[in-house]
Amino acid sequence: MNTTETDNTSPLGLDVGTSRIVVARSVDKKYEFDSQLNAFLTLPYSKLAESLLIREEVFHEVDGDEIVVAGNDAQKFAEVFHVETRRPMLRGVLNPQEPHSLAVLRRIITRLVGKAGSEGRKIVFSIPAPSHAGDESIAYHTASIKQILTELGYDARPIDEGLSVVFGEMGASNYTGIGISCGSGLCNVCLAVLSVPVINFSVNKAGDFIDAQSSAVTGELATRLRVQKERNFKLNGLAGDRVANALTVYYDDMIHTLATTLRSTISSTQRLPKLDQSVPVVLSGGTAMPKGFLERFTAALRTEDFPVRISQVRVSDDPLNSTARGALMAALC
Repeated sequence: MNTTETDNTSPLGLDVGTSRIVVARSVDKKYEFDSQLNAFLTLPYSKLAESLLIREEVFHEVDGDEIVVAGNDAQKFAEVFHVETRRPMLRGVLNPQEPHSLAVLRRIITRLVGKAGSEGRKIVFSIPAPSHAGDESIAYHTASIKQILTELGYDARPIDEGLSVVFGEMGASNYTGIGISCGSGLCNVCLAVLSVPVINFSVNKAGDFIDAQSSAVTGELATRLRVQKERNFKLNGLAGDRVANALTVYYDDMIHTLATTLRSTISSTQRLPKLDQSVPVVLSGGTAMPKGFLERFTAALRTEDFPVRISQVRVSDDPLNSTARGALMAALC
């Protein structure tokens, strides 16, 4: 299903996240977003099953003796059958353990952006930053996404996810500050000065880490924990509920790791630009959305002296779309 647009020549921004893929467009001087869950599951093929999926307009494709249900519909089926969805991406890049990863990613991206209406239409897509341990798979991941978009007719170029948050959130500070995208696979961080990235890195503890660890100690499916976390979870201390307690413990672990790594990375950076003014810190991504996250993260930053002066710490007004919006702004430049 291709996207229908009145203007099929304007640039696009694409957030290729481990949990969700989001496309951003500028329509009548306003931002518009569309998204799909970056997940799938497979069902045994039968003509009856295929006809029912077609009738119900379920996003799927037949692959040999399997039916691959992808995107938002995969989550619905997972809840019905009490199974885990499968993920095309792992820790911010293509999942090497999943043979369907590239094909499913191609289907979801194609559904969201369609074919370019004009040759060389610009699109900027997000990529993860390497962790301190390094990540050689980022180059392959980046090349694969670029190939998908090029085959659709786009002039595609990547942007680090943390820098995309800076573009999307920090116009008021001349694109100077610390952008943090707390996603499912990674937390991506960028310190930029006047839109120029100075520090880019990622932390492996993020939403999937919280879900997996909480699942291990509670016996609940990680998929269900993620849904509960996004719908009604609050970071307000330990309580009587064992699931909420597990989520709280591993959220605190993630927040501590993120704050500590951010502090140590900036402190150890040589030739850090002189910053005459305080800089903002903006958090985005679904993992930063629960109530109490901002307060806990701010407290973690203040446990020790921070190497740069901070003017404010806030969560994006639109955390799920912040990266895509920043990528669009980069495409419009």
